Amino acid sequence: MRLKAWRLLVVVLAIGLVGPALVAVPSQAGGVRAGPAVITQWNTIAGRTIYTENATPVPVGSLYFGFVSLAVYDAVVAIEGRYQPYLKQPKVRGKASSEAAAATAAYEVLRYYFPASAAQLATDYAASLGGIPDGRSKVRGTEVGRHAAATLIQARLNDGRGANIQLTVTPAPGVWRPTPDANAAMLAPWLGFVVPLALRSPTQFRLPGPDPITSKAYARDFAEVKTMGALVGSARTPAQTETAVFWNANALLQYEAALRSQVTARGMDIVDSARAFALLSTSVADALIACWRAKYDYAYWRPITAVRLAGTDGNPATEADATWSSLLQTPPYPDYVSGHASATGAATGTFSYLFGARSLDLDVPALVSTASRHFDSAAALDAETMNARIWLGFHFRKAMTDANRLGHRTAAWTIGHEFRPRH
Repeated sequence: MRLKAWRLLVVVLAIGLVGPALVAVPSQAGGVRAGPAVITQWNTIAGRTIYTENATPVPVGSLYFGFVSLAVYDAVVAIEGRYQPYLKQPKVRGKASSEAAAATAAYEVLRYYFPASAAQLATDYAASLGGIPDGRSKVRGTEVGRHAAATLIQARLNDGRGANIQLTVTPAPGVWRPTPDANAAMLAPWLGFVVPLALRSPTQFRLPGPDPITSKAYARDFAEVKTMGALVGSARTPAQTETAVFWNANALLQYEAALRSQVTARGMDIVDSARAFALLSTSVADALIACWRAKYDYAYWRPITAVRLAGTDGNPATEADATWSSLLQTPPYPDYVSGHASATGAATGTFSYLFGARSLDLDVPALVSTASRHFDSAAALDAETMNARIWLGFHFRKAMTDANRLGHRTAAWTIGHEFRPRH
């Protein structure tokens, strides 16, 4: 059940929508609307807190990026208007600083969920507020931010995070089992059962499912990943290997950083910047919730298992190689569908809405290699990331394409049902 009432809207999705003009915009809070600096600053702090300081697993961290972005968005629009809040907020009376509200909302959410980082967060918060003139507007802004954070935290109580859920399946041809070398149990199986942020349920979008292991389509995908994703004897070119390694990183951090650059370069104000991060973080979090549920429900084996045990699959077109390994160590969860492709589809769907599918002008920073990568279109970003995970030896092609569609559908739903303009 959703945590707040749904507004049923019929929306025509303007995929070619361009970003806001580079002009100063009058603020309903008084004066001129601030720029994106406080939004990008606390987004950076969120990434450091969630991943660097607290080592949160990548897919799980998407939830907390979502929580921060939602509270910040609600705090800003409670003051500035223009868009509907995610959760109901009280009317703000008198002038209030939306910058103080945004900083406070982010700070309160992060310190609640990550108490081990409280000291560093307090230092960040003091520095953030130190740049805002003292006065009633600042005080009122902090009150708005605290309320937005408290409302979000209350709404997410008992949402399924950390539930005692384990994936227990009987090993058989086509069925997932822990993969070498770690042979670890499925990471965070509970994620697929968490209450989504925007979707109605983790299973809202029906997936076609993986190919039967006796099919020609499976044999085709098997041959591709076996040839292109091997650690030894692969047909990858050096450039393809470099691409694969580039995308063996925390894609969530990469896409959040790319959006920080975009809202700054395009001169988006504090309202549109807060909304952009809410759209991205919500879409990615829900795409990963839906993805993790599919991984749990289908429990499909990884290429490393499939290649080594091909003699058991009943498919005459596949050939076993008992020593085959993926380029890098396979992550500890099933193949179908891909988490990376789900998150990427949600991100490219969001970027397409915000900046135009064929005019992204997007730089994605490197986290594990030396140079960033530039993309002018959503299609190019989707294609490269899907290829990269196959070149890593992690996924069959169908797990990539179905996941990418899942991400796009999740983004479209979020755009159509949340963060809408006020009427």
